[in-house]
Parts: sequence; C-alpha cells; structure tokens
Amino acid sequence: MENIAWMAWTLPTLIFFVLLACTLAVMTCLAVAYPEAERVGVLRIPTTRGDRLFVALIMTAVIHLAWIGLIGTDTIATLPIGEDGIEVSSLWLATVISLVSAVAIFRTV
Repeated sequence: MENIAWMAWTLPTLIFFVLLACTLAVMTCLAVAYPEAERVGVLRIPTTRGDRLFVALIMTAVIHLAWIGLIGTDTIATLPIGEDGIEVSSLWLATVISLVSAVAIFRTV
C-alpha cells in the first residue's frame, strides 16, 4: 500500500474511477448490441458514440479544472451523518454541470 501512498485515494476519486469503468462497460455492451453508425451533428463532422464519449470526458475535465481554478473546492454543506458529518465539496456542482453537458454532447454532436 505504500507504493500508492502518493495518490489521493478519497471517496470522490473512487466514485470517479468506478463510474468511468461502468461507463466503458456500458459503451462496450451498446457497441456489441447495437453496432455504431456515424452521424453528423452540430460540429458537421461524422461522430460515433465513442467519439462523443471522448468529447464529453474531455469537456468534463475542462469544466472541473476551470471550476477548481476559478471557484475552488470549498465545502458548501455538511451532511449530518456520523459523529463529525460528511462535508460536501463544491466540486459536486461541477459534476452536475458536467453531466448536463455530456447529455447535450450526446444529443447534439
């Protein structure tokens, strides 16, 4: 365990990697069940589901980095769970914005 001590393995990090693995698994199942067909969206270039996923993931990274740079990661609430409570970071708002942008990307690009 000392080999990965430099990594910030927190609950949000775990959730991120689990959701990323689930997303890739779902995309694989969709590709097997429904073969991909290219379509032309607002970018006027042919894209597949994988292309749109890649664009959505890059957009998510940009949104989160901009959020950290401009707003920060301050606590916006403390949930009354346990003795000390669970602090909710403002990054969850960036995650909601990222999910909304991913839906928009999949529908329009």
